[in-house]
Amino acid sequence: MILENVRVKRDTRNHKGFFVLEASYKLINIDGNGWALICLDDYACHYVDPDDLKMPRGWKKEASI
Repeated sequence: MILENVRVKRDTRNHKGFFVLEASYKLINIDGNGWALICLDDYACHYVDPDDLKMPRGWKKEASI
């Protein structure tokens, strides 16, 4: 599942406890351990809590098609 334009909530931290930049990310995957892998570009990726993601409008509709 790859989804563009996913944003993070304010004060989101990654799996190491560091703050994540508030920006638009690409959601790559949500793994079996409950972490969402998001990437800003090809080099900057973070594991975050999926509850800290702001999904783009209409994402459920697109996923069900």
